[in-house]
Amino acid sequence: MNEEEVIQTAREAIMISIEIGAPILLVGLVVGVSIALLQALTQIQEITLVFVPKILAIFLAMFVFLPSMMKTLTVFMETLADRIIGLG
Repeated sequence: MNEEEVIQTAREAIMISIEIGAPILLVGLVVGVSIALLQALTQIQEITLVFVPKILAIFLAMFVFLPSMMKTLTVFMETLADRIIGLG
């Protein structure tokens, strides 16, 4: 692999990291903002109220998105292995 291929591979790895992490982070963001809005509207300022729904939502999102995340990583690893041995 030459320098250009290494930079391209690193760029692809960063984009895949963003692609894999974004859905779970967005679920956490939406749930966190929703709970914060609910707390502001009802004036319930319990700090621990945010954590349980957020953790449950993130675990559910991981359960839902894990197959597609694994498929993306598998395809990237196969492509990377092909590049390393010189087939790609």
